[in-house]
Amino acid sequence: MGRSGDLPRRSLERFLARDGRWPDDTGCTVLHVDMDAFFASVEIRSRPELRELPVVVGGTGGRGVVSSANYIARGYGIRSAMPTAHARKLCPRAVFLPPNFTAYQEVSAGMMRIFRELTPLVEPLSLDEAFLDVGGALRRLRRTPAQLGAEIRAAVLAEHGVTCSVGVAATKFVAKLASGMCKPDGMMVVPAGEILSFLSPLPVSALWGVGARTGEKLAQLGLTKVADVARTPLPRLRRLLGNATAEHLHALANGVDGRRVVAETAEKSVGAEETFEVDQTDREVLRRELLRLSERTAAALRSRDLRARTISIKVRFADFTTITRSRTLQVPTNLTQEVYRTAATLLADQVPPGAVRLIGVRAEQLGEGDSMGEQLTLDAPERGWREADEAADQARTKFGTAAIRPASLLTARPGRAGATEPRPDR
Repeated sequence: MGRSGDLPRRSLERFLARDGRWPDDTGCTVLHVDMDAFFASVEIRSRPELRELPVVVGGTGGRGVVSSANYIARGYGIRSAMPTAHARKLCPRAVFLPPNFTAYQEVSAGMMRIFRELTPLVEPLSLDEAFLDVGGALRRLRRTPAQLGAEIRAAVLAEHGVTCSVGVAATKFVAKLASGMCKPDGMMVVPAGEILSFLSPLPVSALWGVGARTGEKLAQLGLTKVADVARTPLPRLRRLLGNATAEHLHALANGVDGRRVVAETAEKSVGAEETFEVDQTDREVLRRELLRLSERTAAALRSRDLRARTISIKVRFADFTTITRSRTLQVPTNLTQEVYRTAATLLADQVPPGAVRLIGVRAEQLGEGDSMGEQLTLDAPERGWREADEAADQARTKFGTAAIRPASLLTARPGRAGATEPRPDR
């Protein structure tokens, strides 16, 4: 799907909420809430002197990529997933900041709590966006869908100092389109009876599943607008695109999207990975980075009261060959030293020598702590390590993530291209 912010808006301004007024929201039980330039907004919140400057968050080294850019920086053409080096060329005066995922996760968790106070049907898509089904909450809360959307925007701003945009519609597809088209800091309501008039003038790139290649195929038949796809007979689309793609796009173009909001899907894994600024061959450097990543992974497990039965590592070499190796434990764990010991053993025993570009640690086969059993052997170091981890967690919560570290991590660390975004707090 094309960037919603790049889609035409002028003809659709009548769907925007303004001055506490909006179109008829009857039957519009799906909300899509999307934070505005999330990472950059959180950084600017703590550094208000940057508010009028172009701000870019992401890997700051030569291999770094842009994770987020505020709207001033976007005016220079800077976009997420763009190489940082290219972003610097587009806007040399921009302020480039490394990501602080701990802060983003904290705001994200608070945002999700606001959503769940209104409805249990919350489907997070990432740290900064989610679908909400408010159909069951309307009678209980005696509010309309758009009123709930307005309350969400006000609560997120008041509690966390950042803004979000909200799309209100009868389907997930239209709600997500609407939230993107009212950015930043807006709300758009698409009445259930006006979905086709909303979709029709949009380019085909607005449809989920239309990339450059599919767009070219559609253009060859003169199909450039969503309305063109909606009016085209299905047999003709099937001949051009194949059965599955044709039926999918034809349904969306006609406003049909039967997907429901799916709440609280269980996490299957937790992990972290790093890309080095310079390829690393020193195994001691790799082991230290594994310890750092194991610490982050185990802390994430403990914060969710989860334990992992399987630990895996991911290694990408200089030629981009990527391997994963895993080991299943006799007793599930969320202890830093257990995760690290397993990861380091995998590195030593199952990873051939070579220059390493990226390394990662992941905990898999997750379960809640109480349901997965405890280690009962009398001579095991479980209790001591657990007490140490819990004390470290408390110190980091109070004083920040750098408050306490293993001694081996106090040495200079290798340059990194940037951290991979963690999964949303579900």
